[in-house]
Amino acid sequence: MKFLLIIPTHNEEKNILFTLKSLYEQTFKDFFCVIVNDGSKDSTQKVVEEFIGDHQKFKILNLEASTHEPGAKVVRTFNKGLESVDLKDFDIICKFDADIIFPPNYLAKINQVYESNSKAGMVSGIVKIQKSIFEKSLALDFKDEKHQWQFENLSSKNHVRGPIKSYRKECFLDMKGLRPVLGWDNIDVMLAKKNDWEVITIKDLWVKHLRPTAFQYKNQKAEKLGEYFYNIGLSLPLAIISSGKSALKNKSFAEFYTTMKSFLKQKGGKSLSKEEIKFIRKLRWSEMRKNWL
Repeated sequence: MKFLLIIPTHNEEKNILFTLKSLYEQTFKDFFCVIVNDGSKDSTQKVVEEFIGDHQKFKILNLEASTHEPGAKVVRTFNKGLESVDLKDFDIICKFDADIIFPPNYLAKINQVYESNSKAGMVSGIVKIQKSIFEKSLALDFKDEKHQWQFENLSSKNHVRGPIKSYRKECFLDMKGLRPVLGWDNIDVMLAKKNDWEVITIKDLWVKHLRPTAFQYKNQKAEKLGEYFYNIGLSLPLAIISSGKSALKNKSFAEFYTTMKSFLKQKGGKSLSKEEIKFIRKLRWSEMRKNWL
């Protein structure tokens, strides 16, 4: 199988070289990588171009800076990379972040799952973040003898995380690609399931995430959660229950109030069809019933 790797990037001069070196060192070599530089103001473009040199497996696509929109921006940047190649030449499509370090066998392990399971639609490892100071000399060392890396506990280990997405091309096309909205990286999982594809994580295969996910939105978590519930088409009862569960977990009534206020003020159109929203609502009710039993 041939992999297409697309890396949306913006102002990642400190991290992207680690990402590219770890991809260059992969034991699985049948891939092509597009780095989409979304108007970086730092030295990202220079760093990438110097690395690429004569490496024919990598290319850079430089764009003008786009408007900052959580969720939407990264998907639109990814789509620009997608438009720059001919998809018929590839079997697997990957969206990787520019601050990830991959172990040398990462693509080989992912490929093995796709080769052995024809129903595998989305596959990834898991994401870990550093517990202590990042030692550059150990960047590509995954033995972790000093126990410096811990699971980034933002979601279940069964969830294919946004920084390391991979899709079988047929699954990606069945989903009609990625939706440029906040929550795209949960919507894709639900749409893969809607189209009868399996979503698989390899629990003993992990990557290093150099920046915690959406750390800049920490203080806006509840507000963004309300927007996400709107984007996936939750009904009012589902939104109330989902908001309540999150607030209860964090022991914060203020979070519940903020989440619901955000949900109710959303007015824009949805990127999902009525059929897709119907499936997602049914899936959410089903998952809630399982948790209650």
